[in-house]
Amino acid sequence: MSKDKIKCSFCGKNKQDTLVLVAGINGHICDECIEQAQGIIKEELSEKSPSFESNQLKLKPVEIKEHLDQYVIGQEEAKKTIAVAVYNHYKRIAQEIGSDNVEIEKSNILMVGETGTGKTLIAKTIAKILNVPFCIADATVITEAGYVGEDVESILSRLLQAADYNEAATEKGIVFIDEIDKIARKSDNPSITRDVSGEGVQQGLLKLMEGSIVNVPPQGGRKHPEQKLIPINTKNILFICGGAFDGLEKIIARRLKTQIIGYRAKETEDIDRENLFQYVTPPDIKGFGLIPELIGRLPVLSFLDPLDRETLRRILTEPKNSLIKQYTSLFELDGVKLSFDDEVLDLIVDKALEFKLGARGLRSICEAIMLDIMFEIPSKKNIKEVTIDMALAKKKLQKSSIKKLKVA
Repeated sequence: MSKDKIKCSFCGKNKQDTLVLVAGINGHICDECIEQAQGIIKEELSEKSPSFESNQLKLKPVEIKEHLDQYVIGQEEAKKTIAVAVYNHYKRIAQEIGSDNVEIEKSNILMVGETGTGKTLIAKTIAKILNVPFCIADATVITEAGYVGEDVESILSRLLQAADYNEAATEKGIVFIDEIDKIARKSDNPSITRDVSGEGVQQGLLKLMEGSIVNVPPQGGRKHPEQKLIPINTKNILFICGGAFDGLEKIIARRLKTQIIGYRAKETEDIDRENLFQYVTPPDIKGFGLIPELIGRLPVLSFLDPLDRETLRRILTEPKNSLIKQYTSLFELDGVKLSFDDEVLDLIVDKALEFKLGARGLRSICEAIMLDIMFEIPSKKNIKEVTIDMALAKKKLQKSSIKKLKVA
């Protein structure tokens, strides 16, 4: 066949009437037919994709919390609050099918708690239970558009990647924004320099959280400026924000103190000075430095209790993926049975309390104890059982480079 008579095998257009004509073994296809075929495939895949809502609404709040209990020790109030908020969120998505229904607003969540209390773990576990795309974004690396750092749209790029570039799944995913307290307004006083990683980022997050169509660079914007942007509707994406809010206790304490000062004032209830986060209110968050518009888009405010000795002890052994179970499984892969004396577990907990790093401190101390043992045991084929006793644990801790640990 001569070049002048080559036609698209689908629509019959001549080669000169097309921009691109792709040749196959026994035929040709033009650019317009390729584009149309792509649209058909996209539509078919979206119709055949499993309904996220049906899967999520099978789990009621009580069942969601029961799943959380398997991985997260303590934090009963936070788990209950988040289970209800997540259930209502996906019920809201399913409800939007009817046009006459009352429109239910999004229940984005703000979690306040000290480092290592389980904020990220709760968010990860929720996403795993519901089987939805999930990503973690660090607020500290985001800056205003035009400055060095990541744009707010990069958050959705990660969610899109987690959903294998399935746009429908992305628009029903969960985003956990960690370190949200680090983008608080630095000061009420005007400054001659721009706060490019503070209030400006908060303003940029507003459009994401409220629900709007955002053009997302699938591979991240600044490294690949030539890529085609994908429009993502954030109306049904659940945002969970978490932060340690170091210094917020002083704001809460100051507010509580004003309520009980006065000649005839009486303290109507006992205030738990060790856990002031339980009294947190939106005005306290505003006083810390988050703008009112952002706080308004995070209607569900939850707090996490500081971890006491008993809770840390349970975290060490009880969850499905507890540290002790992880180390035991690692040694089992080498055919070695590992066990810990109870007094060693108590020592680990005591030292974690000294660190004041919450559950993360447990891992640091376990690594200090286990490093030499994990280094040597795989090479010793004749050893089939290892027991970590108090003498061995203290010896390893004394040798470790963790200067803050002072073993008695």
